[in-house]
Amino acid sequence: MAGRSRLLSEGGCPVGKEGTKTVTQRRVRRESYHHGDLRQALVEAGLALAREGGPQAIVLREATRRAGVAPNAAYRHFANRQALFDAVRAAALGALAAAIEAEMAQARALPDALLRSRALLAAVGRGYLGFAQAETGWFRTAFASVEYDVDLPPDTTRAAAMGLNPFELLGYALDSMAEAGVLPPERRPQAEFLAWSAVHGMALLVIDGPLRRATPEQRRALALRLLEMVEKGI
Repeated sequence: MAGRSRLLSEGGCPVGKEGTKTVTQRRVRRESYHHGDLRQALVEAGLALAREGGPQAIVLREATRRAGVAPNAAYRHFANRQALFDAVRAAALGALAAAIEAEMAQARALPDALLRSRALLAAVGRGYLGFAQAETGWFRTAFASVEYDVDLPPDTTRAAAMGLNPFELLGYALDSMAEAGVLPPERRPQAEFLAWSAVHGMALLVIDGPLRRATPEQRRALALRLLEMVEKGI
């Protein structure tokens, strides 16, 4: 009996290569379940899925598998697939905001208000278009929701260092143009939608439409012309 006891694991499984592996896996799962950051681990798993396959690839069961926990463990944080999707979408919007802010950094340092405001608007467009091409899965996920959510309460997960989501960053640039006298006050209301529709349309043409076959040089040239058109047209 003593010899038999030594051959049994704590769960009653034979100890050997396979038994030890099984026990280790169970311990890892338990530790992952109780490590206190399971929600973030699931969101990161969802982001990895979205990066690989877009919004349709975000599956709760696969996210739990990648996080190393049993499927039921996820329900402590996400009631269903839609709840996980919403969290991943918010994180994708936050990544887009960070990409836009990175483009805005140099423009924000310009001392001349007029030049700064124009450079900010161009930076928002470049960041948006660049993100669509570099992180296509996240870009599609960010805009996959059918809900009109521009006016939702502030959510830090949708923002980056400046605390503004991508739509608000566009508004920040347009406000700067209005304050500098580049954009007439009567043309400021809802100008975000005019600029956004133009740049978003270009992004879709690049990732899904005929411009997906264009060379990087052609895309850059078209983006420059588009951003100049947006500034003059709003």
